[in-house]
Amino acid sequence: MLQNTANKFITIEGNIGAGKTTLATMLANDLNFRLILENFSNNPFLEDFYSLSNSNTLALELSFLAERYNQLKKIQYQDIFQKGFISDYFFKKSQLFAQNNLSKFEIKLFNKLYKIMAPSLIKPDLLVFLYKDISSLQYNIRKRGRKYEQQISNNYLESIQSKYLDYLKKQKLFPAIILNTQQIDFVEERNSYDSIKKLILKKYSIGCHYLELA
Repeated sequence: MLQNTANKFITIEGNIGAGKTTLATMLANDLNFRLILENFSNNPFLEDFYSLSNSNTLALELSFLAERYNQLKKIQYQDIFQKGFISDYFFKKSQLFAQNNLSKFEIKLFNKLYKIMAPSLIKPDLLVFLYKDISSLQYNIRKRGRKYEQQISNNYLESIQSKYLDYLKKQKLFPAIILNTQQIDFVEERNSYDSIKKLILKKYSIGCHYLELA
């Protein structure tokens, strides 16, 4: 049965354009899990950041930090009526993007706040990183057509991807899967989606695992 997963808090991660929200939504509907989606549409600093003016980058990163913290701190395993939770982001994302986007002086302030917040949040039972190469990410970014994202450079995506992968390869806090979705369309191909779902329902040891669909 789909509900018999040992993973009660699943996080779907990936670079910009990897398909995080789409997969998280599909899985939450299947598993009857509570869906936690990143709230970025109302962030007043986001469009300014992607316009390359970068005048409010610290405000952008701090606003994301606060929003993500407020969402994730509400997760409680004690809710007997809730089968589980699935999110389309991990709190560490805030620090990875901040490391990429902030100056060395700004990141010191950011890290002070991050270190206060992070310990109080529960860790995922499983994190799934959807890997796609940069050209595929750019294709998806163009396809979904958010105006403010169209100027994102390959170098920016490569830097973000590198920070994610470096962190996941080294961390020993929770099970993480790096799933190669390069040749996979889990929206149009039901078999691909079902295969991903089966992988996500399994229990994994702490650390990083590299998987491809058979």
